[in-house]
Amino acid sequence: MEDNEERSGAQSRVASATARDDLNVEQVEKDSSVKTTALNICWAYGINRQVPAHNLSDGKRKMVFFVNAHAGVLFNFEENKQQLLQGHSNAISCTCVSEDRRWIATADKGSNNMVIVWDSFTGIPVQTMFDPHPDGCAAIAMSPDAKYIATISNTLPQTVLVWDWTVDGDTPMCSTTLDGDYGMQTFITFNADDTSQLVSNSTSQVVFYSLVEGSLEFVAPPLTDKDFNRSVGQYSQSVFQDNCTRALTATSCGNIVVWEHAGKGLPCNRKAFKIVKLQDKALTVLTTAEKYIVTGDMAGHVRFLDQQLRLSNWYKHFEAGPINSVSFSYTPKVPPSESSRKPQFPASSTLDATPFIVNDFTVSTFTANVGYFSPTSNNFQFLRQEHDSTVNAIACHPTDHQLCIGSYSGLLQVWDYQNKTLVNSRQFDRRQLMIQCIAFSPPGDLIALGFTDGSVRVLDAITLRDEGCDDGVAVFNHCHDCVTHIKFSHDSKYIASADLDRCVTIFKFQPDDDVKPWVYVGKQRAHYKSIADISFGVALDSTVPRLLSVGHDRVLVEYDLESSTTDDVRLLGSDRIEQSAVPQCLAWYPPIVKENFLVIANDQFKMKLINSTTKMCRRTLLGPTYGTPLKKVVVLPAYDDRETRYMTYITMDKVGLQILPLDGNPHKTMSLIAHPDNVTNLACSFDGKYIFTAGGQDCSVLMWQVNLDALEAAARLGGEDLVPFYGLLEGGRDGELFAELEDYFYYAQIRDQGVDTTDTRKTSVKVPLNQVPYIMRALGFYPSEQEIEDMINEVKFSNYVETGKYVTHIDLGDFIKLYVNHRPAFGLSPMELHDAFNHLGEPSDEGFQINRDQLLALLQNKGEHMTEAELAEYMSTLMGIADLGGSAETGTFDASNATAQLSAQLPEFFTADSFAAQVIGFGGEELEAS
Repeated sequence: MEDNEERSGAQSRVASATARDDLNVEQVEKDSSVKTTALNICWAYGINRQVPAHNLSDGKRKMVFFVNAHAGVLFNFEENKQQLLQGHSNAISCTCVSEDRRWIATADKGSNNMVIVWDSFTGIPVQTMFDPHPDGCAAIAMSPDAKYIATISNTLPQTVLVWDWTVDGDTPMCSTTLDGDYGMQTFITFNADDTSQLVSNSTSQVVFYSLVEGSLEFVAPPLTDKDFNRSVGQYSQSVFQDNCTRALTATSCGNIVVWEHAGKGLPCNRKAFKIVKLQDKALTVLTTAEKYIVTGDMAGHVRFLDQQLRLSNWYKHFEAGPINSVSFSYTPKVPPSESSRKPQFPASSTLDATPFIVNDFTVSTFTANVGYFSPTSNNFQFLRQEHDSTVNAIACHPTDHQLCIGSYSGLLQVWDYQNKTLVNSRQFDRRQLMIQCIAFSPPGDLIALGFTDGSVRVLDAITLRDEGCDDGVAVFNHCHDCVTHIKFSHDSKYIASADLDRCVTIFKFQPDDDVKPWVYVGKQRAHYKSIADISFGVALDSTVPRLLSVGHDRVLVEYDLESSTTDDVRLLGSDRIEQSAVPQCLAWYPPIVKENFLVIANDQFKMKLINSTTKMCRRTLLGPTYGTPLKKVVVLPAYDDRETRYMTYITMDKVGLQILPLDGNPHKTMSLIAHPDNVTNLACSFDGKYIFTAGGQDCSVLMWQVNLDALEAAARLGGEDLVPFYGLLEGGRDGELFAELEDYFYYAQIRDQGVDTTDTRKTSVKVPLNQVPYIMRALGFYPSEQEIEDMINEVKFSNYVETGKYVTHIDLGDFIKLYVNHRPAFGLSPMELHDAFNHLGEPSDEGFQINRDQLLALLQNKGEHMTEAELAEYMSTLMGIADLGGSAETGTFDASNATAQLSAQLPEFFTADSFAAQVIGFGGEELEAS
C-alpha cells in the first residue's frame, strides 16, 4: 500500500512537472528558432554508435533519439526534422528514457560533467545534476514511472547513485560503492514491477541492488564456468522478467543466465539458477516488450522469446550490422477482433501460430545504422546510415547546396544540406582506402580525394566515378604516406596535395586528352618538418595560379608551377616566417586592404599578415585565445548585403567567427564547443550561411547556421576605438600599468633627446620608433631582435601604400595596440624554461642542468647573434653585479675581459630553477605563480 501511494505521489509530481503538454509545440519550435548566438547547430550528420538509440514514437509522432558528439538529437523521421539538445560540454556517454517516452536523461564523461533531464516534446531541460561523479557517468537508467534516475561513475571503484530527480537534483537520495574487482559496470536498469530493485553488469560481474530504508544495498553473486560445467561468456546486458522474480543476463557465448532469488535476505540476494544456450552468436542486447523477451546479436538478428525462453519469432533480414539497441514505440497495440486479426498481424513461429503482436521498433547498430521496422507490414527502412569510423574529410560545393563527407570507413557521401537528403554515395575498400581529405573543383564538377595510403583520386562530382576511363587513370599512387591536404587551383588546371612524408605533389589537367585528363607532374620535399597547410592563390594583375605551403619548420615555400615539368617541381622561394612560434594554418586575406596578404596563425595565439610578394611580416595580431591555438581558418565569401568580411576558424575543440579586418580586438570574435574530443576539419557553404565541422573520432559532422547580427552586436557591446584594448591591460584604463605606460612615454622622449642634455625639453604625444623596444621591455615584454624588427616595420610601413611615406613616430593609442598584439598571449611560462633545460642540459640529482661555459657559449652562438660585450652587459645587468660597472646606456660599460669576470661570479652549473632565481630574478614561488 505504501509503495503504491509513493508511486502515485511520484506520478502526480511528474504530472505537475509536465504541465507543458498544453503548450503549442509549434509555438515552442518557433520560439526556439530565434537564434541569439553567432553560430547555431541546425543539423547533425553522424551518430555516436557506442550510445544506443531510443524509439520515441508514440502514435502522434515518429521520432528516434540518438547522440551526436555532445548533443542529443530528436529526429522526426516522418518529417525529416531534427531538434538538437545542447547543454553538455563533454561528449555524451550514456542516455535513457522513461517508459512513456516523455523524459530523456543524458550524461557525459569528463570534467564539469552533468546529467540533464529533457522534455522530449519541447526539447527543454527540466532538471540538471552538476558533477554527479568526479569523471562522469558510465551508465544511466530511469525507472519506468520516471521517479528515479540511477547513475554509475566512470572510474574504479565505481559509485552508484540513485536520484529522486523530481524532488531534488542537487543531492542523491542514496549511494553505494562497488568493489573494483567487479569490473567497469557499463549497464544498469530498473525492475519494471518494483522500482526499488536494480541490476547492473560489467563484462565479468552482475550486481543486484535494493533500495532499503533510504540506503542502497547490493549483492554480487559469483558465477564461473565450473558452476554449470559450461562457458558463461562475457556479460552484455541484463533485465528483470515481467511479473516474475527472475532476472536474465545475456552473454557473448549466446547464453542467457537465469538468476533467481536466493530465498532469504534482501530481494537483491540472488544466485545463478541455470544457463540457457540460445545460439552461437554473441548476444549484445537484452530487453522486454509486451509479453516477450527480446534479444539482439552480433549478426544483426532480433529474436523474440516467450517467458520460458522459447523462440516465438525472429528477424534476420535487416542486414544493418551488430545491434546495440532494440527500442519499441510506446503506443500499445490493442488486439484486433477475430475477423481482422490475420491480415493485421503476422503469425508467431510456434505450433499454434498465434498472432505475433508487438509495437513497431527501431534497431541501432555498432556500425552507425538506425533502422525502423513495422511487424504488421514487415517493412524495414533505414533511418540513418552513417560513418562508423573517423571523419576528417569534408568539403562544400562551390555553387550548390551540397556537402561531401568522407571517412576512414571508405564511405563517401554527398548530401543536399538544404533539403537534408542524401544525393549520392560510394563505398571504397574500407581496409585500404580510408578517406583523409576532400576538395571540390571551382566549377564543382570534380572531387579530389586524398587517402591515408597516399593515393589520390579524381572523381566526377555527380556519378562519383573515377575521372577518365574505366581503368582508373585518375588514380595516382605517387605519395608514400597519408595525404593530409588536397586543393584545386582557381582555374582547375592544377591539383596539389601534401602528405605526412613532407612532400607537396602536383597534378595537371590536360583538356585535350579524354583518356588521361589528369597527369602527374612531380613532387617536392621543401620542408624538413610536417606540412601545416597548402593553398592556391592568384598572381597579382594576372590569372596565373600560385601555390604556397607552410610547414611546422616555420618555412613558407612558393612553387613555380609554370616552370615545373615532369618529375621536376621547382621553387620560387623559401622564407622563414617565424622565429619561435610554429605555424598552424594558412589562408589568403580578403582584398579589404590595398596590399595582398597571407594570414598565418601560429601556436602562440598570434595571427600574422604576410605580404604575399615580399614575404615580409606586415602585422602581428592577437588571435582568439579560447584554450588552444587555431588549427584552420577559412575566409567567408562576401555577402551582398554587407561590406564587412568575416572569417571562421577552429581550435582543438571549438568553432568560431571573427570580424575582419584583424586588429586584435577580442570582442570581434566568438567561439563555442563544436566537438569536445577534437575538431579535425572546417568547411563553409558557398553563400557563407552555413559552416560545417568534422569531429574526427566521434564520426560526426555538425552544420552551423551563421548569425552575423549577433556577432556584430557583441562586438559593439565591447566598445569602440581603444576601449577593447584597455581591457587587455592589467587594471584597465585606470590601472597601474596604464599609468606606468604614460610615464614611460615621457621617459622615452627624454631618452631620445639625451639624458644629460641641458636644452629645453620638448614634449609630444608621440615617441620615435627607435624608443619602442625600450618601452616594451620596461613593461615586462622582452622581444627578440627579429620581433623588434617586425614591430618597427609594422608601424613604419603602415601607411606606405596609401601615402608613399614612412611612419617615424607612434602615439600612445597605437602603441597600446602594438603592445597587446605582440606580447605573449599568456605571459612567460615556467614550463618553457624547464623545456629548454630539458633539451639542452644533462640530468642530475637536482634536475637537468647546464654547465656555465656551455650556457654562455650557447647564448653567444645559437639563436640571434650576441657579442661578448653584449652578453656580459646583459648578464651583469640581470644579476646586479656592480663591479663589472657601467652600462651601454650611459656609455661607461667596460667590455674588456667582461666575460672572464662574469664567469668568475657565476655558479658552475645552472638548473632551470637556479637560472630563474639568480639570472632572471624570479623566486621559486614567483616562478610557479607566473
